[in-house]
Amino acid sequence: MDGPVATLEQARLQVAQLRRRQPGRDRPVLVSIRGGVYYLDQPLRFGPEDSGTERSPTIYKAFGDERPVLSGGVRITHWQVTAEGRWQTTLDDVQAGKWSFAQLFVNDQRRYRPRLPKQGYYYIAEQLGQREFGFAADEIRADWANLSDVEVMSFHDWAASRMRIGSVAPAQHRVVFTGQSWEMFAKGHRYLVDNVREALSEPGQWYLDRPLGRLTYIPKAGEQPDQAEVIAPRVEQVLVLQGDLASKRWVQHVQFSGLTFAHTNWTMPPAGQAFPQAEIGLNAAIVAIAARQIVFERCAVRHVGGYGMAFGSGSQNNRVESCELVDLAGGGVKIGHAGFGTWDQIKQISDDPEMHVSHHVIRNCLVAHGGRLHPGAVGVWIGQSSYNTIEHNDIFDFYQTGISVGWTWGYGPSDAHHNDIGFNHVYTIGQLVTSDMGGIYTLGVQSGTVVHDNHVHDIQSLDYGGWGLYADEGSTDIVMERNLVHHTKTGGFFQHFGKENRIRNNIFAFGTQFQLEGTRPESHVSFHFERNIVFWDNDSPLMGGCHSASVPCEINFKLDHNVYWNAAGKLPVFPGNLNLDQWRERDQDRHSLVANPLFADAKNGNFQLQPASPALEVGFRPFDAMKAGRQGPPLLTKDLPTVPPAFP
Repeated sequence: MDGPVATLEQARLQVAQLRRRQPGRDRPVLVSIRGGVYYLDQPLRFGPEDSGTERSPTIYKAFGDERPVLSGGVRITHWQVTAEGRWQTTLDDVQAGKWSFAQLFVNDQRRYRPRLPKQGYYYIAEQLGQREFGFAADEIRADWANLSDVEVMSFHDWAASRMRIGSVAPAQHRVVFTGQSWEMFAKGHRYLVDNVREALSEPGQWYLDRPLGRLTYIPKAGEQPDQAEVIAPRVEQVLVLQGDLASKRWVQHVQFSGLTFAHTNWTMPPAGQAFPQAEIGLNAAIVAIAARQIVFERCAVRHVGGYGMAFGSGSQNNRVESCELVDLAGGGVKIGHAGFGTWDQIKQISDDPEMHVSHHVIRNCLVAHGGRLHPGAVGVWIGQSSYNTIEHNDIFDFYQTGISVGWTWGYGPSDAHHNDIGFNHVYTIGQLVTSDMGGIYTLGVQSGTVVHDNHVHDIQSLDYGGWGLYADEGSTDIVMERNLVHHTKTGGFFQHFGKENRIRNNIFAFGTQFQLEGTRPESHVSFHFERNIVFWDNDSPLMGGCHSASVPCEINFKLDHNVYWNAAGKLPVFPGNLNLDQWRERDQDRHSLVANPLFADAKNGNFQLQPASPALEVGFRPFDAMKAGRQGPPLLTKDLPTVPPAFP
């Protein structure tokens, strides 16, 4: 109210001028932002010169209860309605080759491009390598319009490659791409063909004819061209906080409150989009590099083309609290890598502690409806990063892992340790789209990392690997305790290989194929499994993988003080096809019980124990799983329409 300016950039410049005049200022600088949409033609950038201090942070805050939106998009108008009822408009910058986009949002809801097949998937007919594959019949055609703009998405086990078509040989039923995937295009794997002009037929679909600059949209029932808000993204990042890594000058003590960041772009690179895991090579709407003491409170990130937020090299002590990240083409939050990079660059460990990414807090956030263009992306990803706290978040509706912690395969050096993953509600993960996932997934040596008091359920992989808690390659010195895990496809807990993990005082229930699973015997103790309740009601075995009843292998875990119960009336069978008494002779489960744990009403989701539960006799300590998850409802995204699913 002391003299408004029209743009956020002008406000940023005035704050910098104020700080030069008052270098010793001891009270905050507040920038109040009125409601409405601020369309940005470039990211809003903050550098070291925009820093506040501990006593005088700079705060960018919504004015009162108003809802300002910082948009990287462009509102599309001047529609013409064709005789078929389609809306069309010509975009000069697209025609001139200055702009392209792969997303469109109508009345705050994501719309998709035309895809083949219209139902289900195609299947690769012949494996030919990493740049091509064979297809059946005329699933891919050489005579499609704008063939180089057609995208072929091939699903690997835990990821997917989006590729540009280089050429099609119809007689040989072979498609060749402009780039190379990290993985073979395997026979029998599923694929989709996206952005096919000839397939444009359904209400809600759209197509951008780049050579003509013409955008065509088929409206849904009730939509009117003079009333609909149609936004196409143009800018890849909305907010960039970037210090100077070379001189170690940080951007710091800047806070954002009540703001919405929306509509960021993603376009297919010339060689396609193919990343081995978690799609962390994607950009993010909000990027922080060499940033410290940055705070996001009660903010929202929505309708974005990659990840929502990313904290990269040199970033420490940043906090994201009570924020809402929804409708994400990629994932939610990355901690440990900020943007593009090769596989090896992202895996590398820094010898300079100042470059290390650490001490981030993601608390009380909603992270949901992700992977809409890139199904391999995850909810929250922690790479070579330590001392982070991920707590009381709701993370759901992703096609891959919910929370991924660590980025070293095997027992080599790791910068991921002392991470606290607690009280999160993680559910509706996988959804039969990808395989090899966990509600919470870990990698590498992670001394001090604790996964506790989480509620994880409905983890459904396409094929193998739909686990609740997943300790993958080299997971070591991790404690997983007081977690409620239920309704998983492949089991509540799985360890591929690792060392001296402590799995204690958890409830694992209602696995479909197995309840517990492991796949690699090792000479050391892989994990201690103590004071857990394992409960199921089908014919599936207690253990799968190397430790199944029928496959003998070296015993490399220690089990005791557990309760096992199959409500279908079948006694559990232990490794080596042993009953409990025989299993005890191998110094396993000496104090464990095969007994009904007496849940209050497990079938209806109440896993509280009745007073007479035998689990109490073996030392199980009851916990309240209802404390997991976000504390309070969303605010800035509560009125958004439903985010439509991306895959059949």
